[in-house]
Amino acid sequence: MTSASAPTHRAAPDPHRTVSTRAERWTIAVLTVAFGLWLALWAVLVPAFQAPDEVAHLDAAIQLATGAGWPAPGSMHVTNAVLAAVQEQATRPASGWSTVTALLSAHPGVSTTVNQMSQHPPTAYLVDAGLLRVLHFGSLRWDHALVALRLADALAVTPLALLAWASVRRVTRSPRAGLLGAVALFAVPQLASIAASVTNDAPVLLLGGVVVWLTVRLLTGDMRRRVLAGLAVALGLLVSVKGTGLPAVPFVGLAVLVAGADRSRLGVRALRTVAVLAVAAVIGGWWWVRNVVRYGTVQPDGYAGIRPDQPFPDGSGPSLAHFVDVSWGTLARTFWGSFGGRAQVSIGDTATALLTVLALVVVVGWAFRRRTARGPGVHRSALDRSGLVVLAVFPALLVALQTASSWRAYLHTTQVAGTQGRYFFPAFVALVVLGAVAWRRLAGSDGGRRVVGTVLGVGGPVVGLVGLGIAASWFWNGARGPLTAAGVERYQASGSAPFEIVVVLGVAVAVTLTVGVLRAARTPSDPLD
Repeated sequence: MTSASAPTHRAAPDPHRTVSTRAERWTIAVLTVAFGLWLALWAVLVPAFQAPDEVAHLDAAIQLATGAGWPAPGSMHVTNAVLAAVQEQATRPASGWSTVTALLSAHPGVSTTVNQMSQHPPTAYLVDAGLLRVLHFGSLRWDHALVALRLADALAVTPLALLAWASVRRVTRSPRAGLLGAVALFAVPQLASIAASVTNDAPVLLLGGVVVWLTVRLLTGDMRRRVLAGLAVALGLLVSVKGTGLPAVPFVGLAVLVAGADRSRLGVRALRTVAVLAVAAVIGGWWWVRNVVRYGTVQPDGYAGIRPDQPFPDGSGPSLAHFVDVSWGTLARTFWGSFGGRAQVSIGDTATALLTVLALVVVVGWAFRRRTARGPGVHRSALDRSGLVVLAVFPALLVALQTASSWRAYLHTTQVAGTQGRYFFPAFVALVVLGAVAWRRLAGSDGGRRVVGTVLGVGGPVVGLVGLGIAASWFWNGARGPLTAAGVERYQASGSAPFEIVVVLGVAVAVTLTVGVLRAARTPSDPLD
């Protein structure tokens, strides 16, 4: 018998439920396909081993696929077979490249080259190893095995377009802004370069996007249990892949704690937070607890054996100005577009500096402003100022922790190392949301938003295409232009896919992206709900 003093609890209605039209859903579908094709184009265009640490990533996957274990950080070594593949890539045309089995037979054992990837959890590499075994990788030419893993990563990251759209749409309640949030992914060619390579950053990109999307739903009033459960699982999977996901733990904890403060007591929210973090810890915390117990640190350095501590030369010491100069330039360049195995070519220091300054000024200057104006032409975010600050915690933690780690390494080794813009990509969807709110507030009226939307909708893909052109020019045409007859001939000799596939993918990207951007431009800016 139910007591009158114990009313039945029902889920509160979602105050920020969005209503999307068939046209909007069709447009985001087109943009998602365009993004997937864009990643596939990068996967077949970039030469083998010309993505960051791709030799080590491929080697780690092959070692697990052949039954090797996962040794302690610093004690894993690159196989002779993979180094032989690197040598073949540099000295022979693709028609003369060996199968994986042939390389393993002709070049058994491991080299003296350290493979630093055993400092990470084996999660992503176990997935890659499983895929290799399904594809019977031994009978594949080694570059075809590599491209298969690249395409798998590209496919895994493709839903990021949907996550960006859904997150921006939820916060701004604007159909056009949501669609432009998906278009924003094309504005960072480094994102495509990384997502379409053999890397453990690809699943981190996807899972980081899922974490941000679910956090946005939570902060905007969707307190359903399935949202909390999904967030706990996504966070656990994220931290089980790579250490760059660890800053999401305090971010999610803070978000769950403050979400629903107007409806739930602090004690209830605290229990909810503990439950979410506990589930995530069970799923993904095992590796980091193991590290602390075994090595006394959360993440040992995989290069510690070959990059030992050393003092600064006599009469000199650490220079904050030097550290900031190198860190700033490296982070900006490797966030927007710096390609190659050693990040040896970029879209330009001036361009990356200007893009970084512009993005920071707009976000810091407008995303967190208090709402004071009223009227139909004024943008109202579904997140108040405190909610947007919580969302900014994720990228801020990534900046702070990476800077602190790099500074410690600088003090001990005299080298400014470990600074990479791609380490911010787990929070990429959060940056897109903050940027969307900031640009809409900066634009002001509906007319201003239409102009800003057009500029960003066209300008973003242009930056991406410039990055693609620079990469193609550098890798295949001796930096003489993105497409030359000599470059096509060079690609046909050393590329991992027929040049016709590159052409088809290029045309498909151009068509789908153009259709998507044009449809987004014609989509209403005002909320439909």
